[in-house]
Amino acid sequence: MMIERRDVFQAIADPTRRRIILKLANGPLNLGEIGEDFGISRQAIAKHIKVLNECGMISVTQKGREQFCEARLGQLDEVVDWVAESRKVWTQRFAKLDKFLDDTSEK
Repeated sequence: MMIERRDVFQAIADPTRRRIILKLANGPLNLGEIGEDFGISRQAIAKHIKVLNECGMISVTQKGREQFCEARLGQLDEVVDWVAESRKVWTQRFAKLDKFLDDTSEK
């Protein structure tokens, strides 16, 4: 059985995980601090943290009895690159469509 590696797109697919990433962008926090604004259980936050960690979006370190999470925002470069490439492709396609429509409307 092959295990799929999670990627940054899975990390940002969920709105709760996006909010966690934004919260951690300000600095490391423990699980309690991360979860205090979400209105969901600590277990649910822990599941989101696990996904983010597996995707490489955060690092988790143990300090005493606490787990601290820190954002690894460099992973978002992959999203930026994908968006830029997609924008380029669609801009070219729309330019071709505009030209086609202009050419056909002149006849």
